[in-house]
Amino acid sequence: MKLKNIYTCFPGGKHKVLTMSYDDGRDSDVRLVGIFNQYGIKGTFHLNSGRAGEHRSDGAVRIPIEDYAKVYAGHEVSCHTVFHPTIARCPIEQVALQVLEDRRALERAVGYPVRGLSYPNGSYSKEIVELLPKLGIRYSRVVGNTDDFALPENYLTWKATCHHNHNLLENGRRFLELHKTQYLYLMYVWGHSFEFPRDDNWEMMEEFCRMMGGQDDIWYATNIQIVDYMDAAKNLQFTIDADRVFNPNACSVWIEVDKKIMEIPGGSLVPIN
Repeated sequence: MKLKNIYTCFPGGKHKVLTMSYDDGRDSDVRLVGIFNQYGIKGTFHLNSGRAGEHRSDGAVRIPIEDYAKVYAGHEVSCHTVFHPTIARCPIEQVALQVLEDRRALERAVGYPVRGLSYPNGSYSKEIVELLPKLGIRYSRVVGNTDDFALPENYLTWKATCHHNHNLLENGRRFLELHKTQYLYLMYVWGHSFEFPRDDNWEMMEEFCRMMGGQDDIWYATNIQIVDYMDAAKNLQFTIDADRVFNPNACSVWIEVDKKIMEIPGGSLVPIN
């Protein structure tokens, strides 16, 4: 028997994925979504349903909840709690309600299950991390930058590669130069769209998306798409001889077998040659 080298791949047999993650639902998200759409890039938008449509004295405006489905079409809407409290200071029952009621309102607005979160003010605790799966939350983003392209060990404490004001173009160029297909690479960018008009650096994001878009070896995905796909990949069932693989998922999963890319369709038992 010849032992095979079998690797998990991203969709299409790719080995790199790019995802974007933006908080608070300010009206500047409209321009940001437009840039993403122009270059085929996918984003996740973490929203506070209780502050939707808010007009502040400093002129800040949040997108009305009735516009969420249209504004964020083709991207992911995710939780950010109802009112954006520093949740590590809150009673745990109130944390649960902040997440569940945000989920409820967002799901009614966009019409699909909302299963992600970013911690408001970057605030969380071990107790909150343990609570989230019971509330239907599959992943949550923390603050900070890794300057790295590894997949997270725990999706409930998911730290991004970088904020867009932290080495964005430099990290993007490094990411484009990664060609060793024996690894899976993730570039994860986070921020707030209101920072672009504040810092007068929309051009930086446009340059980044122009540089990163349309790459043959990159999968463009939302946060939840990455989590769900990696879960599906773990569900593949191989024979000991690795001559067959069964995919119990509804979606296809791609693998590399001795440098040959294979698509394993959902519900299929596939021979491995």
